[in-house]
Amino acid sequence: MAKKPYKVRVTIKEVTKGECAQGFKPGQTWLIEDGKTPGGMCQSAWNAVSSAVRGFRYGAEYPWNEDKDVTLVSCPDPEHWVIYEVRRLRK
Repeated sequence: MAKKPYKVRVTIKEVTKGECAQGFKPGQTWLIEDGKTPGGMCQSAWNAVSSAVRGFRYGAEYPWNEDKDVTLVSCPDPEHWVIYEVRRLRK
């Protein structure tokens, strides 16, 4: 029997340059429980975080992270630097 995927939470950690073109602000979160693109998240943000989300849902660990349940991802928009925290929820 396959192991049930973990839930993952994506949080805007900070906006380090300009303002997010979508109006996202630090602290805004999305909970991914079913692997679908979360409502309200723009396509650029989803493209940036989706690999980490998929990896965490199925048990991946990234050797460059001290906390094996957290990684940071940046939005690809060069004019608006949004940093996302992707966190695996083990409980």
